Amino acid sequence: MVRVLSKCRNGRRSVEFFLSGGADDRVMLAGSFNDWDPELSVMTYCPRRGGHAVVLALAPGEYEYKFVRGDEWLADDGNPNFAANDFGTLNSVVKVD
Repeated sequence: MVRVLSKCRNGRRSVEFFLSGGADDRVMLAGSFNDWDPELSVMTYCPRRGGHAVVLALAPGEYEYKFVRGDEWLADDGNPNFAANDFGTLNSVVKVD
């Protein structure tokens, strides 16, 4: 699930990414905003919500992303916006206004 939150002072927007799952999972976020490097956006487990979350400050634009749990790259089931990628799968898409 992805939610565009508040506007930051520098014109960027706070965007929260969330993936349901257990505390034992290591979950990261990879996308066009971080050169598809999951190590740059490690997600934090939120016990009350039962999943992992990270908030990024993103400039207006359109971004493709995937969650990375272990060796598995996952599209966001909570987001109906997708784009095909070069690997024959789908990336999730978020538009930041």
